[in-house]
Amino acid sequence: MIRSMKRFTFYAAVFMLISASLVAQTTPFSIYLEPVTVPAIGGLQSFAYGRHDGKWLILGGRLDGLHRRQPFATFDIAGHNNQLIVIDPVNLQEWSAPLTSLPVAMQEQLSSTNMQFHQEGRYLYITGGYGYSGTAGDHVTYDKLTAVDVPAVIGAVVSGQPFANYFRQITDEKFSVTGGHLSKIYDTWYLVGGQRFMGRYNPMGPAHGPGFEQKYTDQIRPFGLSDDGSNLVVTHFPPATDSINLHRRDYNVTAQIMPNGEEGLTAFSGVFQPTVDLPFLNCVNIDSSGYVVNNDFSQYYNHYHCAVLPLYSAQENAMHTVFFGGIAQFYDSLGTLVQDNDVPFVKTIARVTRRADGTMAEFKLPVEMPALLGAGAEFIALENLPAYPNGVLKMDDLSGDTVHAGYIYGGIASTAPNIFWINTGVESSASSMIFKVFVVKNTATAIHNLNPQSVGTLRMRVFPNPNNGVFGIKFNLEKAGSVKLTIGDMTGKIIVQEQVSGLFVGENIITRRLDHIAAGQTYLVTLETGAEKATVKTIVQE
Repeated sequence: MIRSMKRFTFYAAVFMLISASLVAQTTPFSIYLEPVTVPAIGGLQSFAYGRHDGKWLILGGRLDGLHRRQPFATFDIAGHNNQLIVIDPVNLQEWSAPLTSLPVAMQEQLSSTNMQFHQEGRYLYITGGYGYSGTAGDHVTYDKLTAVDVPAVIGAVVSGQPFANYFRQITDEKFSVTGGHLSKIYDTWYLVGGQRFMGRYNPMGPAHGPGFEQKYTDQIRPFGLSDDGSNLVVTHFPPATDSINLHRRDYNVTAQIMPNGEEGLTAFSGVFQPTVDLPFLNCVNIDSSGYVVNNDFSQYYNHYHCAVLPLYSAQENAMHTVFFGGIAQFYDSLGTLVQDNDVPFVKTIARVTRRADGTMAEFKLPVEMPALLGAGAEFIALENLPAYPNGVLKMDDLSGDTVHAGYIYGGIASTAPNIFWINTGVESSASSMIFKVFVVKNTATAIHNLNPQSVGTLRMRVFPNPNNGVFGIKFNLEKAGSVKLTIGDMTGKIIVQEQVSGLFVGENIITRRLDHIAAGQTYLVTLETGAEKATVKTIVQE
C-alpha cells in the first residue's frame, strides 16, 4: 500500500441528538480472536489467496512491512514472495514451492503485490499487481489476468509434483491495475478502483528521483469472463467513470446483500481524495444497475485495506461488515474521536451496519487487535459455513451461539502508529500471525459503541490544526440558518460565544482570530445547531 505525506491534527465530535433507533439498537453479535501457531510459517502482506478443502493457496504479496520512502529501497526484489505457499490452519502445516517452473510473465505477476483476485469455483482469477519486472527493467503494474486451478495446485505443492499446467494467463491493458478489487455480482465481473503505477515509488512526487507515472482508474470496469477450462475469453462492458468518487485505491470493497435482497458491493473509504492526501469517509454502493455514492454516512475507522468479515441477517434485513485493525485517519481515545492526519496504524475493530431502510452507521467493538495489526491482511472464511453465492455469511443460519467463522492471516505488524517518515525497514514487518475469528450470537452484555459522527451531518474540522490562533472552521449544513460558536479552554473558561447567522446549505467556513491567549495550549471549538453539536480540539502554537 502506497502512502503520501500528511500532517497531524486532533479531532473530537459529540452529537446532542442521535436517532433513537440507533441508540436502542441491540448489539447483534460479539467477536473474539484466538491466536493460532503454525510452525515455521513466514510473514506476508497484501497477497492473493484461494481455498480448497480446508487449505489455503497463497500467492504474491510482500515479505516485508510498510514500504520505505527511498526509491532505491522501496518495493525491492528481496521483498517479493516468489513462492507458492499452502497452509493448513487445522493441522498446522505449511508447504511451499518456487515459481521458477512457470513462464517468466507468470512468475513476475504472481510475485507482485496488491493484485486483485476472486475465486469462482475451483479457479482463482488474478489481475494486475505491482512489482519489479526483470523483463521491463523497472517496477510496473502488470497487464495480465491469470487463472489458477486451486485444488490442483494445492495438491501438486503438497505432494511435490509439477504444477505449471494448472496456470493460464492472458494479456489485457484494462487489467493493468493495482490496489483495486475484483468481485462478481451475479454473472458480471467488476474491477473496482485502483491505479496504474509505473516506475519506482517516490513520496516527493513523480518529478523527483527516477520518476514514475501514476494514474487512478477512476472507474468501475465490468466485464464478462468465459472459461471452458482451457480458454479465457473476456468481454469488456462500458465502464462507469467518476474522477471524484471512484478515485480510490488500497481499500476495502466488500460483498454485500442490499436492502432489496439483491447482491452488491460496497467500496468503503480508500485513498486519496483528489484534492487532499487524506482518506475518503463516504462509501459507494454498487449493484447490477450501477453505483450510488452515500454521503449520508461517514466511516471514521479502518480506512486502508484490512481483513473484513461480511455477515447478513435476513430476519432483520441488516448487513453487518466487520473491519479488523489496519490503518485509519481516526481512532477512539477514551470515548473521544481523535483525528490524526498522518493516518496511523490502529488496533480498532469496528462494524458498519446497513439497516432495512438503507441507512448506515458505524460501531466500535469493545475488542481490539492485540497489536498494531491488520493492514494488508485477509479474512479467510471457512468453506462449510452457510453463505450467499457472493461469500456473505448467512448470520441467521449459523448454528450455535459461538461459531468459528474463519481466520485472519498476515498483514503488516507495526511497532508504532506513525512510522512512515522514520521508516528504515525495521519499524514494521510482515506478520506471520493467524487468528481464529469467532462470532458469538445472542450476547446481551456486549456493547458496540455507536460512532455518532458516522450518522451526523456537520462533518466539522478546524484548519490548520495546530495553528497560531488564526484558523478556519469548515462544516456542512443541511439547511440555511445559523450556528452557535463557542471557544473555550480546557478548564471550561469561555473565550468566545456567539451566534453566527447567514449561513448556507452545504459547506461553510468561519474564520476566527484568538488574541491574548497562551501559546502551547489546547482550546475547544464547538459548533451547535438545533440538532447536532460537534467539538474540535485545536492547539495554539507560537
